Amino acid sequence: MSARATAFPGLPFLSGMPLRLIVGLILVVNGMFPALWILFTSLKTEAELTRKPITWVPDDPTFQNYVQAFTDQPLLLFLFNSFMVALLSTAATLLVSTFAAYALARLSLRGRDLILSAIIAVSTFPLVTLLVPLFEIMRSLGLLNTWLALILPYTVLSLPVCTLVLVSFFEAIPRDLENAAMVDGCTRIGSLFRVVVPLSAPGVFTAGILAFVNAWDEFLLALSFNSSPQLRTLPVGITLYQGEFAFPWPVISAALVVGIVPVAVLIVLFQERVVSGLTSGGIKG
Repeated sequence: MSARATAFPGLPFLSGMPLRLIVGLILVVNGMFPALWILFTSLKTEAELTRKPITWVPDDPTFQNYVQAFTDQPLLLFLFNSFMVALLSTAATLLVSTFAAYALARLSLRGRDLILSAIIAVSTFPLVTLLVPLFEIMRSLGLLNTWLALILPYTVLSLPVCTLVLVSFFEAIPRDLENAAMVDGCTRIGSLFRVVVPLSAPGVFTAGILAFVNAWDEFLLALSFNSSPQLRTLPVGITLYQGEFAFPWPVISAALVVGIVPVAVLIVLFQERVVSGLTSGGIKG
């Protein structure tokens, strides 16, 4: 098949363009369109949103929806709860997955392949099937309506993916570097955190961002385990903007944009490390 598009009936501007470029543009538009639509909706009035024909870009952008998003509901509280839960669960996930990945990468474990297969299998379980058992566990422990009710499940749910990411990086670190560190007086744990983890920084950042985003976006457990208004996370809090018979989409979109910003900033700040971690993990794995 030719690498160039030769004829596109009705789309003459695509004639002669590389096929890979066209496919890339389609993927970019498909990925960016929902985010752009939410952004444009957050800048429209209710009247402009329901106007026919549809206007894609707001004629008269307004920031009143953002003001209303912070005044109608305690959006800052939702952001704070989500940030703390995501941050603490990410820290716990990285700590546990680091030890688990190091054991799988370095120790001569009997049934190592079986353990890795079990990790992959567990990561495929639908969350809804775990809801009732997790709820019963949290209730029996008296953790409902606490941050721990979310931090512990989020940590467990992110562990399989983060462990698999870190295993591929730890296996690529030469053992001689650890041995040299231990000859110089480091313990095995010391060599892990002073040699292996720093050299696997792209993988650690990748695992951390995956865990953070999973916790930041999660809705089902946050809705089921925390009914206290003071503990609502952002995904649950956004649902409170809708009325009994009305859906103020511009205000809801403004709240969504505010919720997207922290994750977007995180990705931008650590973009190079994340891309390096994903590509290196794919090559080494």
